[in-house]
Amino acid sequence: MLVLGLLTIVAAAGAVRIQKGRENIGESPYLEIEDPDHVIAGDSNAGAESGGDTLAGELAASGDEAGNGELAGDGTAVGLADNKNGAGTGADPGNFAGEISMDTGLADASDSALTGDHSMAEAGAAVSESLVLDFADTDKLSWPVTGNIVLGYCMDTTTYFPTLDQYKVNPANVIQSEVSTPVSAPADARVVSVGTNEEIGNYVDLDLGNGYTAVCGQLKEIPVVENEYVRQGDLLGYVAEPTKYYSVEGTNVFFEFLKDGVPVDALDFLE
Repeated sequence: MLVLGLLTIVAAAGAVRIQKGRENIGESPYLEIEDPDHVIAGDSNAGAESGGDTLAGELAASGDEAGNGELAGDGTAVGLADNKNGAGTGADPGNFAGEISMDTGLADASDSALTGDHSMAEAGAAVSESLVLDFADTDKLSWPVTGNIVLGYCMDTTTYFPTLDQYKVNPANVIQSEVSTPVSAPADARVVSVGTNEEIGNYVDLDLGNGYTAVCGQLKEIPVVENEYVRQGDLLGYVAEPTKYYSVEGTNVFFEFLKDGVPVDALDFLE
């Protein structure tokens, strides 16, 4: 009985639903719209304006932010990569360029040194070739300094030396001068030696060729060296204070001229 009662109730409910459906058959199942364009536009704008508030809007915004974040991340990564690559490429070419520059500089310096040595050798060869030491008895000497003869050459008789207070022969001409006066080469010559002794102080011994030699003494600050070639008039040094052997005679240049080691009078050759 209970089951029968339930079936009766279900059947009655179905009949009621069917009857209600029949009553609505004459009505349109669609919503009537007076101005479709206006409504659609309004809905579209409303949707766009409320897009940020809707789930789709939030997703779109989230997607944009995520996309921007990814781009920013890529940009940073690219920037870091570029920076790393830049640092790498900046270091390696720089070092390479530095090595090239250094190598080139060393090569240039080496070439310059070789060129300088070659030029000096050429200059020395040119001087040696141009200075043919061939002094003859008809050639003339220039004065090493300009001044009066304090003690003249005299090998035939004796001459009085005031400082020594004695008479003796004099193989040279003692030319009066002033301290620090430049002393010049009397002719083209080769420097045989540069030395010093107690009597004439610092001196330069010159070879003029053909057995002619000359000695200039009482010098200081001598710039020439042994085996150096000098031209007539080149600087040999400067006049020094006189040695004790010439203290009374005063400041002077000791100028001795020789032929085959024998003193001769330079006055016969001086211009």
